[in-house]
Amino acid sequence: MLKAGIVGLPNVGKSTLFNAVTRSRKAEAANYPFCTIDPNVGVVTVPDQRLPILARIANTAVQVPAAVEFVDIAGLVKGASQGEGLGNQFLGSIREVDAIVEVVRCFEDPDIIHTMGSVDPIRDIEIIATELVLADLDAVTKRMDKTQKKAKSGDKDAQAEMALLERLQVHLNSGKTANIMTATPEEKELMRLFQLLTAKPVIYACNVAESDLATAEKNPFVQKVGEYARTHRDASYVPISAKIEAELIDLSPEEAKAFLHDLGVDDSGVSALIRGAYALLGLITYFTAGEKEARAWTITRGMKAPQAAGVIHSDFEKGFIKAEIVAYDELVKFGSVQAAREAGRYRLEGKEYVFQDGDVALFRFAN
Repeated sequence: MLKAGIVGLPNVGKSTLFNAVTRSRKAEAANYPFCTIDPNVGVVTVPDQRLPILARIANTAVQVPAAVEFVDIAGLVKGASQGEGLGNQFLGSIREVDAIVEVVRCFEDPDIIHTMGSVDPIRDIEIIATELVLADLDAVTKRMDKTQKKAKSGDKDAQAEMALLERLQVHLNSGKTANIMTATPEEKELMRLFQLLTAKPVIYACNVAESDLATAEKNPFVQKVGEYARTHRDASYVPISAKIEAELIDLSPEEAKAFLHDLGVDDSGVSALIRGAYALLGLITYFTAGEKEARAWTITRGMKAPQAAGVIHSDFEKGFIKAEIVAYDELVKFGSVQAAREAGRYRLEGKEYVFQDGDVALFRFAN
């Protein structure tokens, strides 16, 4: 299962958000730095309004949603790349995740300490970006030292790697993150081997005050983060109130909906964040639906039919023959499997078929 790591400076609401996302109280949330030392891990279901509708069509009461793993990583501080504030441990935790959810404080509260003395989300973002860039620069320099000898001996693969490393070194030295460097598909594939922290996709969780959630897009801090995300990091952002989300943990879905309605919002910021992280990881969902259950299966975008089948069971991939596919929208339009079949909306797809988000599938395979 792919992982999204929740990062941020100390006291920005990171652990509170982790508890809200995972609907738990696994991470201690307190008003002092380094409250989280060891990463907390939680498996989170992905909100998807399509699943209950498919369950109704399939006449089943059992629904199994898609899931993604979230990791709560201790707060980074300035100097983390040099080991400040347990920096090496924290950077190592970030290296193990596939995408970064960066919590950015976008609220004023004199009772909650900000380690930098004031609220400035862009400064906070740049502190973390700088530390990650410096860590990447160190990793690139070390890899260059190892690759240089092979490259000089005439090894073409090593020469190609060296050329890419040299470009990366210049790019990182200018203070830019690896994910915005122009690269060919082959170079991007090679860069994955470097495990660069700033090559990971990023979504900013703009943590706003409870009173600001309904009008979060008008919050000047949120507006600054949105502009920065578009122009500097090729990233996305989601306004969220960690405090509100924490209050929803112990409420039933009906109570939570009424609570949010009273605040003037229709949906939980956590739901948007989870969906955003899911998309950030390059994940899509396909479904299977029958009398036993309606289930959402997680696959990587671009995955072909046999590999998609293998997510259910390795035998499905090994013995794959065909996939019987109908698009979710088509199945809902006709209201039943039989009606969709009679309308010719089901189709047989072979090994080269690339699964699409929302496909409803039935696999044929040889034992």
